[in-house]
Amino acid sequence: MIKPEAIERMIANGRDGYEARLAAGQARLRAGDLNRAIEHLEKALEFKPARTMAWQELGKARQQIGDADGARDAWQRGREVAAVNGDKQAEKVMGVWLRRLE
Repeated sequence: MIKPEAIERMIANGRDGYEARLAAGQARLRAGDLNRAIEHLEKALEFKPARTMAWQELGKARQQIGDADGARDAWQRGREVAAVNGDKQAEKVMGVWLRRLE
């Protein structure tokens, strides 16, 4: 398992981008550092808002901090992106998570 600090060092050294931010966000999410995970995932989406994985992970992080509205927004936006991209599996998964929020 890659440590979040290693990924963050790469970012600090100029290797910033969607993939690096997604990896840092996922690593922070696994470590339970939810606020930093959210920061990285939101930055990833600034780079590539049309990618579904960051929306999925952002929704998870928001849900874990108790922000149901933020999770709902992330997953709804992620479903829209998935529909445009033809990513039926991501669309279905986020739909299940949205129903569980209700």
